[in-house]
Amino acid sequence: MKLAFKSLEEIINLIKKGDISSKAVFDYFLGRIEKFDQKIQAFNYINKNGFNEKNEGLYGVPIGIKDIFCEKGIPTTGASKMLENFVPPYDASVIIKLKNAGMSSIGKLNMDEFAMGSSTETSAFKKTINPWGKNRIPGGSSGGSAASVAAGLIPASLGTDTGGSIRQPASLCGIVGFKPSYGRNSRFGVMPMASSLDCPGTLTKTVKDAGLLYEIMNGEDKNENTTLPGKDTINPHIWEKSDLQGKKIGIPKEYFEEGLDKNVRTVIEKAIEDIKNMGAEIIEISLPMTKYAMAAYYIIVPAEVSTNLARLDGIRYGHSSDKAHENLEEFYINNRGEGLGAEVKRRTILGSYVLSAGFYDAYFKKASQVRTLIIQDFEQAFDKVDAIVCPASPSVAWKIGEKSEDPIKMYLSDAYTIPASMAGLPGICIPCGFAESEDGEKENLPVGLQILTPRLTEERLFEIASVYEKNTPWKDMMIPPNFED
Repeated sequence: MKLAFKSLEEIINLIKKGDISSKAVFDYFLGRIEKFDQKIQAFNYINKNGFNEKNEGLYGVPIGIKDIFCEKGIPTTGASKMLENFVPPYDASVIIKLKNAGMSSIGKLNMDEFAMGSSTETSAFKKTINPWGKNRIPGGSSGGSAASVAAGLIPASLGTDTGGSIRQPASLCGIVGFKPSYGRNSRFGVMPMASSLDCPGTLTKTVKDAGLLYEIMNGEDKNENTTLPGKDTINPHIWEKSDLQGKKIGIPKEYFEEGLDKNVRTVIEKAIEDIKNMGAEIIEISLPMTKYAMAAYYIIVPAEVSTNLARLDGIRYGHSSDKAHENLEEFYINNRGEGLGAEVKRRTILGSYVLSAGFYDAYFKKASQVRTLIIQDFEQAFDKVDAIVCPASPSVAWKIGEKSEDPIKMYLSDAYTIPASMAGLPGICIPCGFAESEDGEKENLPVGLQILTPRLTEERLFEIASVYEKNTPWKDMMIPPNFED
C-alpha cells in the first residue's frame, strides 16, 4: 500500500479500518527513510526501535522529531558539535504527550545549529537538501523536519519556530507549517535559543493534521512557567466549513513592498483573489512597525542566546577540547571555539555586547519597547479584520551556498515571519502554488501563504486555512518528482 503522500488522518483511518497494521506503517516509512534519505539528508538519527504499540489516538504512526527536542536515551545534538554525544535522560513535555497519544518516534531531524539559521546550512553535520530542487536549501531552522515530510519519508514532524523556523521551510518545501500562540505548547525539554520567542509546532501534509497534533500537544505544564493555563480544544465543526462568508481578511501593504520576488508576489496575489472568491472581504491594512521588527529581533534574540548558551562550557556537559590550557578562561575558549559554529558565535558575541553595561538601555531596552509597539500594531489591525494574509517567504528556495556568506541576506529571508513571532501570534503556512526561481535556473518551486490570527485564536486560524486548502488544488499537487515508491 502506498502511504508516502497520505495525510496523518488518512493513515490513522486505514489502521482503524484494519486495512493495514500500525507496525506495517512504521516499517513502510522506515523503508522510505532508508531508500530516500541519502538524497535529502534530513535525518541525524534513525530510531529503528521507536515503534509505539498503543492502539488508539495516533495508532503508532511515525513522526520525525527536530533534533532540538530532548528524548530519553536518544542522541539529541541541536545539530552542534558541542552536543555531538549528548543523550538526554528525559523526554520533552510535548514528546511525552505525543507518545502517550500513540506516536512512534522514528528519528531526529537535521536543523540549523541550535536553531540559528534559515537554511539548515549551519548544521555541524550535514546540509539538508530540498526535495523540490537540485542543490536547493529546504529553509530553516527546521529544514530536516520540512524536507522529510515534503519527500514523503514521514507523515508529519515536530519543529520549533522562533522567528519563522517552521513557517519559512514549510513555504519552501510545499507543506503545512503551524506555530501556535506563544505559551500554548510547552518548551520544557526543548533546547532554548530565545526563551521569549521559542515555540514548538508541527510540519504536516494538511491543515487538519496540524490541528490533530495541536490538540494533543497544547496545554499547561507545571515544568514550564510560560505555558498558559488550561487546554485548548478545536470545535470539530470547523473542518466542515466550505466558504469564508463574513470573514474580513487583512492584507498588510508593508509585506508587498521592495524585497518580495515578483514571481512569488504573483502567486500570493492569486491566492488572495481566491480567498475573495471564497466569500471573504479583502481589506488593505497597514502594520507600520513591521520595518523595525527585524532590527529589534536581532537584538532580543542574540541577547537571549548569549544567556541560554552560557551553560555550554564543556565542563557540565558539551564538547571538551583536548588542547592544552593554562587557565579556566583558555579552557572555555578552546571548548566553545571548537564546539560552536560561526552563526552561533556571531549571535552570542552580539548578545553579550547588547547586554553589557552601558549598552543595555541603548539596545536591548529599546528593542523591547519596539516589540511592544509591534504587538500594538497587530492588535489595532485585528480590531478591523479577522485574519491577516501575506507571504511566508520573500522568495522560493535558493541554492545551497548562495546566501551563506552574507548573514544579512540570510536574515532577510525571515522578514515576513518575524513580526508575528515578536507578537506571540498563532500562524500557519499553507501551499498556494508554484513560482519560477529568479536565479536563471527556471525551476518551478513551492510558494506558501501565511495566515495570522489574534493570540489564542487557533480555531479561527485552522478554519480559514482549512477552507482555503479545501477550495484549491495545491495540497494534492505538492508531490516532488523522483520520490515515488
